[in-house]
Amino acid sequence: MNNLNISSLQNIFEKKINIVIVSHSNPDGDALGSSLALYNYFLLKDQVVNVIVPNNFPDYLGWMKGSENILLYNLKKNLCNQLIENADIIFCLDFNALNRVDKLEDVLRKAKAKKILIDHHLQPELTSFDYIFSEIKVSSTSELVYDFIVAIGDERLINIDIASCIYSGIMTDTGSFSYSCNYEKTYQITAALIKLGMDAEEIHHLIYDTFSENRLRLLGFCLSEKLIVIDNLSAAYISLSKADLDRFNYQVGDTEGVVNYALSINHIKLAALFTERDGLVRISFRSKGMVDVNVFARTFFGGGGHHNASGATSYLSLNETVEKFKDSLIVFGDILKK
Repeated sequence: MNNLNISSLQNIFEKKINIVIVSHSNPDGDALGSSLALYNYFLLKDQVVNVIVPNNFPDYLGWMKGSENILLYNLKKNLCNQLIENADIIFCLDFNALNRVDKLEDVLRKAKAKKILIDHHLQPELTSFDYIFSEIKVSSTSELVYDFIVAIGDERLINIDIASCIYSGIMTDTGSFSYSCNYEKTYQITAALIKLGMDAEEIHHLIYDTFSENRLRLLGFCLSEKLIVIDNLSAAYISLSKADLDRFNYQVGDTEGVVNYALSINHIKLAALFTERDGLVRISFRSKGMVDVNVFARTFFGGGGHHNASGATSYLSLNETVEKFKDSLIVFGDILKK
């Protein structure tokens, strides 16, 4: 879905304007990679540009160029509100609905600036954005940012810093090219980024080989003590209470990828991770093949995302959320048994 003729925006960016780039709460590699790629691009265009995210991001993403300038809305609300109020253009990256930006939602809805969505999730909220650049078959929003820069005629401006941000988004949103990556163009873009001199091996090391001891021990605890397998429904889940997270001195990003271990069991078709923090329960869903966790997340938890990877938030207790999940599996069971 694309109602945005990108080349038509060239004239807008030829003059100096105020640009704000916003991404979703609990920003991941694609959220930061796409946002910082676009941020560094607009700096080269001599634009006034700021990146705002609802809350903090994992330390292992902090090496990307410009990450030190990201504004956290939960810490600098007044400044962020002023920047959004004064913006001419607001780019909304890696989310399909304004409720994905937590407490930023209200100020974005009231903003007078034109809002441009660049995203790859299913079912974008059409009425919330002025322009939409959405393609669900691509690997990541970072890949779409690459397309955006090329379409606007500035491929020559993609340097190693921008390339590294884009690659980080592609790599993390495909699980190091293990899912959502059956698209030839993804590899063509990756090859073009490497040709620029980007160090793919070093980026992999910075993101995946810099765990804290506590993060590794938390993973061991998840697999040895918290993994529950529901054989008759081909499902598995891990639930972590606030006390569990506190025990291992939880830091943002420490549970990233944990749900994939549950899904890696041979006969499991649907897996979930429940984490209790900040007075709510965050849920990550993963699936194999034709099992659509986007439908599952939307139907039972008001969430969504992709066919094989989705998320949701529950305001029930952790135990109530897990029980609801198990009840929902029974309703969804006919699909899981196929």
